[in-house]
Amino acid sequence: MYIVFLFLLVKTLFLNIYFPSFYISLLSLPFSTHSQYQLHSTVTSMADLSPRTVLVTGSGGRTGQIVYKKLKERPNLYVTRGLVRTEESKQKIGGANDVFVGDIRDAESITPAFQGIDALIILTSAVPQMKPGFDPTKGGRPEFYFDDGAYPEQVDWIGQKNQIEAAKAAGVKHVVLIGSMGGTNTNHPLNSLGNGNILIWKRKAEQYLADSGLTYTIIRPGGLLDKEGGIRELIVGKDDELLQTETKTIPRADVAEVCIQALNFEVKFKAFDLASKPEGVGTPTKDFKALFSNITARF
Repeated sequence: MYIVFLFLLVKTLFLNIYFPSFYISLLSLPFSTHSQYQLHSTVTSMADLSPRTVLVTGSGGRTGQIVYKKLKERPNLYVTRGLVRTEESKQKIGGANDVFVGDIRDAESITPAFQGIDALIILTSAVPQMKPGFDPTKGGRPEFYFDDGAYPEQVDWIGQKNQIEAAKAAGVKHVVLIGSMGGTNTNHPLNSLGNGNILIWKRKAEQYLADSGLTYTIIRPGGLLDKEGGIRELIVGKDDELLQTETKTIPRADVAEVCIQALNFEVKFKAFDLASKPEGVGTPTKDFKALFSNITARF
């Protein structure tokens, strides 16, 4: 059986490369049904092993940079692209030719980055700026603002909507969107920053993706920490339940790893909150398939 199977495989690859018109009829050759199934499965599996082209938008941001770097470190699995808003951001992450410059608020400007990609990881976000003059020694709270044209409605809603539409047009197979916990509460304090209603607009973009017909995964991390990744136990939840616990933060590096692992394991058409236990508590998460098996919510 092994010799027959090996003969089938070699013959298939030869015909597919040099005589592609014969490939379709190959499985009708007089071999057993079992051998035909083995051949088809093996050829399909070999095709699945080819590196997938993944675009990381917002790859100039603090979390986006980590995702972009992690993907680049796995060239046998991924062909990595980045999308940033400025030439300065491109140089900040190395200035490679695989980094595109475009404005997500301008749908036409981002189209080239989407051509030929298999998966998309959306890490773009509006960023509030602190007003100058705040003195923490005097008490009170700092005030924030958004730059003109960079409000959450324009970045987190219109910008992400443009990316989702570009993904549909390009035939992207999987979209991973990074949102935020807190979206179930319209009165969440983050919505008051700069009068931007940032979580409301993020949630609207998440819903748009879920309704788009695209294969999606929505990840809603808690408060982001600039800490080492890979050394904490990760926790998934839904509907902001984790915000009522002590585990409501997570290192950016861990969020980045979860983004990538979501491409590999069955977590399609799922949405989940993500946090981590404090360092030294619990067992560092290494089995992402097991982690994802706890996810049940579609939105």
